[in-house]
Amino acid sequence: MELIKQYFPDLTEKQIKQFEQLKDLYEHWNEQINVISRKDMENFYEHHVLHSLGIAKVINFKKGSSILDVGTGGGFPGIPLAIMFPESNFHLIDARNKKIKVVNDVIEQLGLDNARAEHVRAESLKNKYDFIVSRAVTRMDRFYDWVKKLIKSKHQNGLPNGILYLKGGDLSEEMKPIQTFHEYFDLEEYFDQPFFETKKVVYVQVY
Repeated sequence: MELIKQYFPDLTEKQIKQFEQLKDLYEHWNEQINVISRKDMENFYEHHVLHSLGIAKVINFKKGSSILDVGTGGGFPGIPLAIMFPESNFHLIDARNKKIKVVNDVIEQLGLDNARAEHVRAESLKNKYDFIVSRAVTRMDRFYDWVKKLIKSKHQNGLPNGILYLKGGDLSEEMKPIQTFHEYFDLEEYFDQPFFETKKVVYVQVY
């Protein structure tokens, strides 16, 4: 938790309390189903919360922005981002219903009225969003095809509407089919921990 306060020193008391609650909530659920790798829980804030908040180093979502988290799993990056941006609206989806039950409980326990979770596939959605976020659920070229129709054409943020994708390693091959403007933000420029040396936020402009 000290890592979160170190890199985001302007958090409100409410946000600090919500971030502090996260680990206990996930430890509780991990005793029942495998939401997060049990061996990874000791690195919970670094590997899951801070990693998710890498997106918050790239963009400051404006009030009223709508963000879809595709393949949210246990709620990452959507829940940390919903805490960080209480005036933006987050829709977290996953094809695994047992994970969505966890996410909905975490949302309720934290009192996050700007987030909702749903058991649904991206291909079934009709709504449109300012941004799509995700943590490496598949190859970017495949992911782009899933979600490009879900992005609004009118933008209001510092970056034009598109995809913000957390991924690591060499992405050159899978990015070749992406013809629209894209950019890499290396998380090691924002966070000092060795974990982030190969981690990136990949931004793909859709409109």
